[in-house]
Amino acid sequence: MLVDGNDVYRPSDRELLKGAIRQIAAQSGIGVIFAGLVDRSELTITEFYGTTTQGLKNLRVNPGEGVGGRALFQTRPVGVNDYFESDRITHQHDEAVRIEGLHAMVALPLVVDGRARGILYASTRERTTFGERVITELSASASLISRELIIRDEVDSRVSILRVVHGTAAESSDRDLLEVVRLAHAELLALARTTDDPELSERILAVTARLEGGGTAQSGAPRLTRRETDVLAQVALGCSYAEVGKRLALQAVTVKSYMQAIMGKLSVHSRTEAVVVARTLRLLP
Repeated sequence: MLVDGNDVYRPSDRELLKGAIRQIAAQSGIGVIFAGLVDRSELTITEFYGTTTQGLKNLRVNPGEGVGGRALFQTRPVGVNDYFESDRITHQHDEAVRIEGLHAMVALPLVVDGRARGILYASTRERTTFGERVITELSASASLISRELIIRDEVDSRVSILRVVHGTAAESSDRDLLEVVRLAHAELLALARTTDDPELSERILAVTARLEGGGTAQSGAPRLTRRETDVLAQVALGCSYAEVGKRLALQAVTVKSYMQAIMGKLSVHSRTEAVVVARTLRLLP
């Protein structure tokens, strides 16, 4: 069964930032954390934790401006011990920073495909130096946000493919369409197991269930668990156990155990047979 692109909507990236900065503040103990997304090369700061004024709200920052703009331009972390005394940055936004009473600041780019999609800031109200451990922890947090943005982009891409398939079904051969659907199905399953957003994962799995036939397996067909379906869908693409493990964040030996259970349920003796029988029983698209 084909689905259109409306089955999965992209969760708010701003909500992703909002949740992330709260967690970072709790883990790091840094007084002020804020962040924003980049649109057409311009950063807008929209999410805050620990601020006491509206000075930074919706502040627009261009590449090269201040700490965040420099991080945006260079796609690497930039920090200063005192925002107002630093000669390493430009000072277009001094007034906004002064209103909030900030001094030490570090900005970390949220890098996706080689460019900054957002900026994560950490700041204090006193002059200080962020140590290497703190920078390492903040960089790890920025990487986690970037990873989630990458996953969301991948989901958007796969759903767009399904939308095209849905709209051009009459113009292509059934076999061509089926191969596209099978590939998108397997990749969406992998993404659903990778994302840290439970709502997005649930919606992706709803789409994959429809691609599998909406639960309309043949009468009497054995029931595969959700994880067994995940594994078999990757195997159907020709992935090795190691490759399946990498896509689903499993050990290769665990993947092998799942496949042994699958082959037992389907009464087959090879991975190829398992895929053929599963498709015949409409357990896979």
